[in-house]
Amino acid sequence: MRQAKRLPLEELATYLLEPSQSPVRLNWSQIFGNNHPVELEVGFGKGLFLLNGCQACPDINFLGIEILRKYQLHAATRFAKRGLKNIRLVKADAREFLRDYVQEESFQSIHVYFPDPWWKKRHMKRRLFTADFAVQCERTLQYSGRLYVATDVGGYFAVITEQLGQNTRLTLLPPPDPKQPSHDLDYLTNFERKFRKEGREIYRAVYER
Repeated sequence: MRQAKRLPLEELATYLLEPSQSPVRLNWSQIFGNNHPVELEVGFGKGLFLLNGCQACPDINFLGIEILRKYQLHAATRFAKRGLKNIRLVKADAREFLRDYVQEESFQSIHVYFPDPWWKKRHMKRRLFTADFAVQCERTLQYSGRLYVATDVGGYFAVITEQLGQNTRLTLLPPPDPKQPSHDLDYLTNFERKFRKEGREIYRAVYER
């Protein structure tokens, strides 16, 4: 499949959130121009979850964090071509961004889908789910807010549940049933689409503050 041509940076500027070099807590009502609730996706890749969410829920603001600039620009192009207004994308390490830039009780929901498992032992320190990240998820969720997690790696899922169980007071809820797609892009992410078509097991969890 041919990749869509990326739009010029000046046409994407509205979607690109550029935090200052000096950490300061961000104000979502100023950034989005309204007081709608905010949902966060960490590691949005090509942006399928955010694209579907923005179109289905125009009264919710979405924030995406991705460490790779190419994915930030690719996703921004998808949103710009559709004229979506309720989305901002930031290129950052999510662990540092939540700690340094996000106020307490900021998010209605946090979504983490198919985070990189970093298979090699020497790379495992790069994994997203550390004790500090678990604490930051709890801190930045609103009361009754929810954290949604999905992965195809059973070992990493065990690590995630351990980190959340040991370092937060989030309540584990019954896992959600996978949604039956109504069309070929009706999936959480491109990874979920691929893995479900391959018949792989997917581990899911929902936590509530």
